Amino acid sequence: MVRSVGRDGPRFAVLRLEVDDRIAHLPGQHYVVRLRAEDGYTASRSYSIASAPGDDLVEICVKQLANGEVSEFLADVVQPGDELEVRGPLGGWFVWDGESPALAVGGGSGVVPLVAMLRYARETGHRDRICLVAAAATHDDLPYVDEILGGCNVVALSRATAPGGRPAGRLSADDLRPLLRPDQVVYVCGSAGFAEATTRLLVDLGVAPTAIRVERFGPSA
Repeated sequence: MVRSVGRDGPRFAVLRLEVDDRIAHLPGQHYVVRLRAEDGYTASRSYSIASAPGDDLVEICVKQLANGEVSEFLADVVQPGDELEVRGPLGGWFVWDGESPALAVGGGSGVVPLVAMLRYARETGHRDRICLVAAAATHDDLPYVDEILGGCNVVALSRATAPGGRPAGRLSADDLRPLLRPDQVVYVCGSAGFAEATTRLLVDLGVAPTAIRVERFGPSA
């Protein structure tokens, strides 16, 4: 059941769900949301979980896409009290156990599963074990900005000065270098182009490919 529907800027909707017979998730996992029309047509999309495992509700963040049959429905039509068909949590590779030191790098809505990791670290008192780097073109392209700011976290905007004062510019080696540790697992989430460019930066900085876990996403057909 949908418990609340909110906004995070003009492009993102935040839904908090009560899931019957819920299975505890790990940060980095996702749910599949399926919509069914009266004529039997179905459409499904995967959405990363933003909430920490200890949260009573499951939080997902939906980027509203022009003509997106699922995203527009979830952002503009769904109301508290509505029932949604969901399946999850899913995914076992791109997850953080909360114990290993981690660097999390997300592009745009790719920060959502990384926010779950950040929240988990706060929930368990292990905030010093993870740093989050968030990159986007503008503030409107990035959810959870206010929550990400602080500590060792970095917000990089390519077309605007970022909150916190970083000048406009693409994510660079200079942003990542101070945050690297030899014992880290590095999580990279974003579009295929962002994931590839960021992985190249990390490898060029000396991070072993085996220490990098990548989650790519793209537009639905």
